[in-house]
Amino acid sequence: MYIVMLGAPGSGKGTTAKILAKKTNLPHISTGDIFREQIKNQTELGKLADSYISKGELVPDEVTINMVKVRLSEPDTKEGAILDGFPRTKAQAEALDKIMQEQGKQIDIVPELIVPDQIIIDRILNRATCSNKECGAIYNTKYKPPKVEGICDVCGSKLVTRTDDNEEAIKNRLEVYRANVQSLLDYYKEKKVLLSITPKDPTSESSSEQVADEICHFKEVC
Repeated sequence: MYIVMLGAPGSGKGTTAKILAKKTNLPHISTGDIFREQIKNQTELGKLADSYISKGELVPDEVTINMVKVRLSEPDTKEGAILDGFPRTKAQAEALDKIMQEQGKQIDIVPELIVPDQIIIDRILNRATCSNKECGAIYNTKYKPPKVEGICDVCGSKLVTRTDDNEEAIKNRLEVYRANVQSLLDYYKEKKVLLSITPKDPTSESSSEQVADEICHFKEVC
């Protein structure tokens, strides 16, 4: 089962993808996490990616596509994977289909999370993530704060905020998303794999669990 998570930055697709990964035992492939690791290690790819990401812009297709192709060739993706953060344009979706076809695979479901922009902005401005990559727990200091300020409830590691989580960059990222998403949605709608989901209460702690359950019931994903 190969799943592509769609939704604006901060819509909750990453948290939902992590929940789905546990329910399905499929690897969660986040292009954003991979890029941030490269940026942290100050690799050439990381420096290049940061020059775009820090301004809320998309990393060039050829860089992202090659990275995803390599990741999807790894053994743990043989039975499926959950893609989070890619594709973001129709061109990337077409490139992904080509990669999948070369490996005898196909995209089975594309959940799209629909959340109002103002809730997204508020959510991202108050977002904190566990610095332990193996954990990756996400908190909202307003709606879902950790028990101890700045410390992850799960593993005790320090919580960090992204350098591009400021209002100007968030609005720019939303504009970039809106400018590219319609052709992408049309592409997957035509393939009959698109599942649009509007969370009943996107500020609720259980929102991502509810969304994951809805995805699970579609095509018997879980």
